[in-house]
Parts: sequence; structure tokens; C-alpha cells
Amino acid sequence: MTMAYEAIPAEELAQLEASHPGSRWMRPVEVIAAALLVAMITMILTNVASRYVFARPIIWADEIASMSFLWLAMLGAALAIDRHEHMRLGVFVALFPARVQEFVNGLALLLVVTFLVALLPTAFEYAYEESYITSPALELPMTYRAAALPAGMVLMALLALVQAVRETRLKPLLMAAVSIALLVGVLWLARPVLLGFGNWNLPLFLALGVGTLLVMGVPIAFCFGLGTLAYLTFATNVPVFVMIGRIDEGMSALILLSVPVFVLLGCILDATGMGRAIVEFLASLLGHVKAGMSYVLLGSLFLVSGISGSKVSDMATVAPALFPEMKRRGHKPSNMIALLATGAAMADTVPPSIVLIVLGSAAGVSIAGLFTSGFAIAMVLLVVLALLARWQARGEDMTHARRVPLRMMWNTLLIAAPALTLPFLIRWFVGGGIATATEVSTVAVVYAAFIGMVLYGGIPLRRMGTMLVETAALSGAILLILGTASAMAWALTQSGFAGQLLRTVSDLPGGTFTFMAVTIAIFLVLGCFLEGIPAIVLMAPIMFPMARALGINDIHYSMVIVVAMNLGLMAPPIGIGFYLACKIGNVPPDAAMGAIWPYLGALFIGLVIIAAVPWFSLAFL
Repeated sequence: MTMAYEAIPAEELAQLEASHPGSRWMRPVEVIAAALLVAMITMILTNVASRYVFARPIIWADEIASMSFLWLAMLGAALAIDRHEHMRLGVFVALFPARVQEFVNGLALLLVVTFLVALLPTAFEYAYEESYITSPALELPMTYRAAALPAGMVLMALLALVQAVRETRLKPLLMAAVSIALLVGVLWLARPVLLGFGNWNLPLFLALGVGTLLVMGVPIAFCFGLGTLAYLTFATNVPVFVMIGRIDEGMSALILLSVPVFVLLGCILDATGMGRAIVEFLASLLGHVKAGMSYVLLGSLFLVSGISGSKVSDMATVAPALFPEMKRRGHKPSNMIALLATGAAMADTVPPSIVLIVLGSAAGVSIAGLFTSGFAIAMVLLVVLALLARWQARGEDMTHARRVPLRMMWNTLLIAAPALTLPFLIRWFVGGGIATATEVSTVAVVYAAFIGMVLYGGIPLRRMGTMLVETAALSGAILLILGTASAMAWALTQSGFAGQLLRTVSDLPGGTFTFMAVTIAIFLVLGCFLEGIPAIVLMAPIMFPMARALGINDIHYSMVIVVAMNLGLMAPPIGIGFYLACKIGNVPPDAAMGAIWPYLGALFIGLVIIAAVPWFSLAFL
């Protein structure tokens, strides 16, 4: 069994460029996207310097950064289509016969085109309406910003259509086009009936419809978009114009400016070898004790996550450095993959986790509070996994294990020290209210680039350009998910579904205990299918008001959600993260599937402890 998940680790960049180099005619778009990213970081840095050095913030700098951000997001989403980097669930498509796969893949691409073309007139109208609004400082028409939406949609539609024509033979492609036309026709004729169904349309369009699209391998962002567009068009009288506004708001909130910057920080971490320096220091410190290499792997994931903010980058940095020595000591590859996957899930609450930033934006929760609590929660999970790793290593071969000389340990510490300080600086600045997550992310990028250049050999200019484009593409894929998921969450909320769900949950016996159990079950399942970010944006607006009504603290509830979601993410046979770990560690999923369950059990015990004892989440706030 294999999993297609199109967000490729930075460690595999060479393979990515060989297999999906991107169209040559998209090079100008890559240059523009990279320039926008640099301009955005420069504007934020300039504002930070002016605010903290001269005590005079530059108001217009935020406006320029905000305008650049939406253009970066839309062009990045187009680049993600060109480079095959949009996140999608491909495990079911891989089970189909070859001819059926071809048809389904062509159908998925044409559905993407259909969504974009259907929404395009409304996007142009939205951009035109924004001309009546001007920015506060520069007094520029907001059309300059909103025009990114139709421009990006046109580019994405063209790219998806070109891919469909190139990758699908004419007959299955025509069959796919006819199938879409027939479906749209049937839904249009059935519209009077569907309008009478009321909220029964929610499970039809937003559960069954979106679920079917996921199984077909349609990129997650477009699954949410298609489901919401179909629901609004055929089952309600709500104008589609509202959907464009929700997409814009969902993908361009100011706090989300930190997402592409932290993605770039992860790329710099990989390129400079700062993560490897941390791994080598921990190996010199703990490598000679029983289960020492397991401790090093878990500790490395904990610390490296505090720099990169990305599970994929974490695993790609740690696994190649530790797996050879672990194999030599008798660790089974399946157990190594299990520890890698669950360790990455553990580390997702360590700042600067992109998931925590998105959660704070979607649910209106303090980013500083989430960052502070995330360290403590990760420590709970770290202890649980370390105890299991020690028990699993009771038969480990320590014949050739030797304590590293103190001088060598000191040398590795000196090399790793600049990298080791970065996650604690990030936590200190954000948690202490000294700077926002966006400001800290830009400062961290400059710090990492400078330290990497001075102490770790620097980054070749060509590699820097590649990193900027890769950051734009991955950020565009993430932000488009946030936009369409926000639109879908709005549709669910406005339908009255959230209120009905609140009444249903309130009537269940057990109160808070039952609600927590329901929450864990929901996010375990969603984590298997949707990964963290889309699941959070989709469900946070619905679940958090219910939690608040029951008196559950926002930070405590956030930690439960993130841990439950990551547990589902690593759970086979569907969990996307499990297949990513197998790919990075070069171990067949079938071989690792049996070994991961004890580690998932340990994480689940940690989750129950976190849910039952709010002190772990709130003690350091």
C-alpha cells in the first residue's frame, strides 16, 4: 500500500526537481513569487527595526506586506499545481486498476478546473468591488490586493487543464468531462428539491461529496472548495460572492504571514546543516547509554521542530543522521520508523509549530499561550515515548557503544549552540509578548541565514533561489487550504449546524468528560484523512464555542485537539504522516505497520493524561 502526499520533504529536493521540475514557462512566475517573499520579509523586518530601535512603527509597511502576501499565496498555489505539490489523499486511487486510475486522475484535474472557472466571474466581481475601499495609510485601492484572487485562479485553471491534457489520454479525458457535465446538469435540475431538504444537504454535499472527492485524489483545498461551492449553488440561496470573501479572509489573516516565513526557516535549517549539528551533539551526549539513540532521535525531533516548525522537515533532517547507527545497534527498521513517526507527532506542539499558528488564527486563541503550553505538552509526550523506547531497547546490542570523549562532546556543543538557542529564543520572544509570531519568524530567518553563512558553510545562491520558490509553492498550497476550509466552516456555521451540534453534545451524559471524548474521536478520524491544518480550520470555528460553553480553557482544549489530530495523522492504514515517515526512512509501509501500534498506544496514554489533567497545559501560562 502506498500513499500519495504531494508535500515533498526538503531533503528530497533533488528527487523532486528530477521528477517534477516545473514548467519552464513558469519561471517568470517563480521569480515573481520569490521576489514577493523577499519583499514581504524585508517589509516586516523594516517595521520591526523601526518599532524597536526608533520607536516609530511604519504603518504602510504592514499594508505592503499584506498585499504581497495574498499575491504570494495565489501565485504559490499555482506553482504548487505546476510542481505537483498540492496535498491530496492518494491511498485509495492507488488501489484502482491502471485504466481506472487514469480516468480518476483526469477527472480530479478537470474538477479543479471546473471549480476555478465557476468561481472566476465572482472573483473578478470581488476584485472590482474592492476598488471602492482604500488602504488606510497609502490610500491605495484594495483592488491591487484583491486582483490576486482572479489572477491566481486563471493561472491555476490553465495549469490544471494543461496537466489533464498531458497526463490523460483523450478518451478517458472526454469521459471525465462528460461525467462532470452530467453531474452539474442533474444537480441543477434537482435544485428545487434540494432546497427543500434544508440542513440534510450538509451531509450530502459537505460530508459525502467532500469525502468522495478525497477518495478520488482531488487536492484537499479543492475538495473543500468544490463541496462548499456545490452546496451554496444547488442547496441554498446564498450568493457565491460570500464564498470569495471567506476564502480571502481565511488565507490572508495577518497572523498567517508567519507561515511562509517559518517554511523558509525550515528550508534554511536543512540547507545549512543546523539540524544535523543538534543531532550530533545529542548523539555525543546520550549515544553510549541503552536506548540512547532512541533518546537522541526523540530529543532531536523535539529541538529541531522548535526551529523548522514542520514535521516533514524534522523527519527528513533526523532520520538520515541516526538510522545507520541505530541499525548497527540492532534496532529493527520497523521500530525506527514507528519511533520517527510518533516522535514527529509529539514534536508538533513545540514552537514554532505552523499548526499552532493556524489554530490560533482560526480559533482566536493566544499564539503566545499556545507556544508556552506546547513545550510542556511535548515534554509529557516525550517522557511517555522515552519510557516505551527504553523498554523496547532492553535487548539492544551495546557491545560497540562507547562514551564520547569530553573534548569531542564540548566541540559538538560549540557547533550546535547557535542552533540550539533558536527554538528557545522563539519561545521567549513570543511567549513573553516581546514580539509577534510574524516578527519573530522574520528575525529567526535572518538569524539562521547569518549563522548558517558564518558557522555552517553558507547557502549557495542557486540553492537559495530554489528554497524561495519551494517555500512559495508549499505556502500557497497550505494557504489555499486555509481559504477553502474557512469557506466550508462558514457554511457549516451559518447553516445552524454548529448550534444543533452544541445542543446535541450538551444533552449527552457526562458533560465535559463526554465532550472531550467526542473531541478526541473527531480529531483522530479527521487527522487520518485531512492532516492538521485543514482539519483545524474546518472544525475550530465549530468546536471551540462548544468548549467555551462547557467552561473548558482554550489553551487546554487546543492541546487536546493538536495531540489527537497528530495521533490520527500517524495511524495506519490511512494516516498520511505514517507513509511520509516510511518514505523518508525507506521502509515499506507494510513492514512498519505492525510496529507502530505500541508507540501510538503510548501517545494515546499521553493524550488521555493531557485531556484529564489541565495543569499540564496551563501550569506555565
